[in-house]
Amino acid sequence: MRVSAEVGTWLARRSSRAGDWWAAELVAAKRGTRVSVVIPARDEEETVGAIVGTIRRELVERFPLVDEILVVDSHSTDATAVVARAAGADVVAQDAVFPELESLAGKGEALWKGVAETTGDLVVFVDGDLRDFTADYVTGLLGPLLTDPGIAYVKGFYHRPLAGTAGVEPDGGGRVTELVARPLLNMYWPELAGFVQPLAGEYAGRREVLEGIPFVTHYGVEVGHLIDLLELHGLDALAQVDLGHRTHRHQSTQALGRMSAQIMLSLMDRLERGGRVISAAPPSTSLAQFRRGAGEAVERELVLTDVALTQRPPLESLPPEIRPENSPALRRSA
Repeated sequence: MRVSAEVGTWLARRSSRAGDWWAAELVAAKRGTRVSVVIPARDEEETVGAIVGTIRRELVERFPLVDEILVVDSHSTDATAVVARAAGADVVAQDAVFPELESLAGKGEALWKGVAETTGDLVVFVDGDLRDFTADYVTGLLGPLLTDPGIAYVKGFYHRPLAGTAGVEPDGGGRVTELVARPLLNMYWPELAGFVQPLAGEYAGRREVLEGIPFVTHYGVEVGHLIDLLELHGLDALAQVDLGHRTHRHQSTQALGRMSAQIMLSLMDRLERGGRVISAAPPSTSLAQFRRGAGEAVERELVLTDVALTQRPPLESLPPEIRPENSPALRRSA
């Protein structure tokens, strides 16, 4: 059994390695293109400073590749904002962007507002909890965009080890990808079967492309991007880059369950909007989970979580009174 010829051809044409791109060569390829890096962060004081510092040292001062580093502080209760600013980033509080709009929670909300608050022609997204970050993450994602005008969006992938009682599983970290996202994408969007890690948090895109798609405000944002961009621009406008190795903190099984539910709702939303699924009733957005504790019927505590889908519209669709044309209206936190 083989993947389709389209996917096989795409894999060969649109996959590369971070080491294929050198910062000095990319500086020469910029030719006036402005580059912004957006880092969503919530309680990441232990890691965000090193990430910002690496980008500033290697890709701002040593090689003038990155023009803007913005950390979107997503309701942190620690010193994330202070650390990020000290390392050389601009910092904006998530709720300070578009204060006219209702505040929504979630990583996708921070990413959407990060696009709105930056000015780059190309926008690179990097998670704020990386523990082995190198400048190759940014150069790898920028390489295809700066050297091929036909590419609109670049997705990162990497080895993600998972430490357990039996040792370390070299690629065991992508549990939600393998158990939820990949099976469903293969069923309904088989053109995306070639993406190694469709849920990866490191990716980059052209501003006009990012402003033309909605952003799911929670964990469905990455898979929503791939589906929407596939339908708007076609598979050949998408690419992926091997970023090597990534280590970050792993979430509990219950947290992964909530993430999975949000991703499934995001996929269902796109199936319904595309007329591919007709439901007699909308799916429930209440997720019931159990944890140790005293309950009335069982020796467990029943915990309910609302995983309802919320998403922001394409930035290009916002009315002028909310987002003045040609102005990101940067509102930096004090």
